[in-house]
Amino acid sequence: MDAHQMNGIFDACIADYHKEDDVTQPEKNPFDVGTFDNLLYHKNWIDTVQWHLEDIIRDPKISPENALIIKRKIDASNQDRTDLVEQIDDYYLETLNHVKLRDNARLNTESPAWAIDRLSILALKIYHMQVEANREEGTEQLLTKNKLKYQVLLTQRNDLSLAINQLLEDLQNGSREMKVYRQMKMYNDPELNPVLYKQKQG
Repeated sequence: MDAHQMNGIFDACIADYHKEDDVTQPEKNPFDVGTFDNLLYHKNWIDTVQWHLEDIIRDPKISPENALIIKRKIDASNQDRTDLVEQIDDYYLETLNHVKLRDNARLNTESPAWAIDRLSILALKIYHMQVEANREEGTEQLLTKNKLKYQVLLTQRNDLSLAINQLLEDLQNGSREMKVYRQMKMYNDPELNPVLYKQKQG
């Protein structure tokens, strides 16, 4: 699957979410469980829900109680997002394990999945910037500024898509090495977060 196809899945997921535009709605994943398409859709659904949770928590009138509830949901979402990225990398590790590395094979600064993670977030930025570029109550100056930002985001997605395709091609022909380091998030780990393990000891 190339980055163009990934963008199609992300755009479809974002459109599905906005049919109800509700962070509590069930996921509408149309792809079979266990497929790569399902994994990408699920990843973007998590990103889309979190995008709107981040909006909600910035409401200056939100109560401290609700803010804490939303913050905990965002923390859990961040962990789910990381887990999904690692599952995507596992997919590439498995599919590329037969590739023979060239003697001059190079490393990349990030794994395919973390680049795909950025592609998923870009899809959200593009969707929402397009909304803002066409907001009826917006001033001409604001709309012009947002339209320029929208065009920049489209260019950024084209460039990132090309870079992802080039990376995947290099990995498949052995000119780059598929190497993954896990994020090792510490704040959610009861054995690594001192606030959590000290409570357990006490």
